[in-house]
Amino acid sequence: MKFDLLSTDAGSKARAGTITTDHGKIETPIFMPVGTVASVKGVHQRELKEEINPDIILGNTYHLYLRPQTEILKKAGGLHKFMNWDRNILTDSGGYQVYSLSARRKIKEEGVKFKSHIDGSYHTFTPENVMEIQRAIGADIIMAFDECTPYPCDYKYAKRSMHMTHRWLDRCVNHLEKVDPLYGFNQTLFPIVQGSTYKDLRKQSAEYIASVGAEGNAIGGLSVGEPAEEMYAMTEVVTEILPEDKPRYLMGVGTPINILENIALGVDMFDCVMPTRNARNGMLFTAHGTINIKNKKWEDDFSPIDEMGITFVDREYSKAYVRHLFSVNELLGKQIATIHNLGFYLWLVREARKHILAGDFTTWKNMMVKQMDKRL
Repeated sequence: MKFDLLSTDAGSKARAGTITTDHGKIETPIFMPVGTVASVKGVHQRELKEEINPDIILGNTYHLYLRPQTEILKKAGGLHKFMNWDRNILTDSGGYQVYSLSARRKIKEEGVKFKSHIDGSYHTFTPENVMEIQRAIGADIIMAFDECTPYPCDYKYAKRSMHMTHRWLDRCVNHLEKVDPLYGFNQTLFPIVQGSTYKDLRKQSAEYIASVGAEGNAIGGLSVGEPAEEMYAMTEVVTEILPEDKPRYLMGVGTPINILENIALGVDMFDCVMPTRNARNGMLFTAHGTINIKNKKWEDDFSPIDEMGITFVDREYSKAYVRHLFSVNELLGKQIATIHNLGFYLWLVREARKHILAGDFTTWKNMMVKQMDKRL
């Protein structure tokens, strides 16, 4: 993997760059649609490619390990071939899913024993077998196995967990040194900074992660319920330390405003289920604020979903029609809303890139944050 830093904004730490992998170029800052179980929920790959047009999407290690299982993915020749996606894929480590299974798992130095949410069967994730699972999935960027701490989190626990995440990282690196990628293209490991919302722990973790010398780095354990101000404060501590010549990925973030504020702090890569999950509940993000399409006020509004017309759904369907689809619980409504939201998120990060390159990012960002912080 190669990262070229093209431009830095004078008024903030925002950066525009290019990541190049064996599956092509990723222009940063970038948002990665979440494809949990080998699909971005409710969206055909053709629509994903032609309308939403992301350079990279995300797959989920925990879910793909349980279904369809790694043996099936190996037989298919990896996730790219299985789901017919010829661009980049990043897989998370499974650490976040293990965190969300708090009642169904035991964490030890060796790894994590957990119960499947599907059938209650027992499984174990270790740094080594998580590397093997991600090799079998065949993502271009793979994540080190970590423990994502909850919020709020006791200082002692956060410190102990952070050190274990660092030891697990060493085991991931050692394991990958002994094996080759399975499908003839390179895979790049990103370590994950942890440390909850404690400044000294975040600093310590960022220094440890930076010392590993990986080709890219991630910031985990945020967007787990802490106030946005704390997220920004922790991100700022970490981006001060992580090397400038490597991409930085903030995991699981967030709202359109969160994304712009974190771009300003020097983050290059984002993923979040928010655009797709909120779409299925009738929430549409736009440049002028948020629409709850289920509200009665849209019942006879025959204007297009979004005047900006980013994707075909914005131009071809009215607010009244989409509201009707939601009111009768028609699946098409959820699909339309999902395509719209993902299209908007990709538009937002690409627009941010344009303004970083043009040198007026901060002015534009401040205007956009104000505009988007409205309920329409």
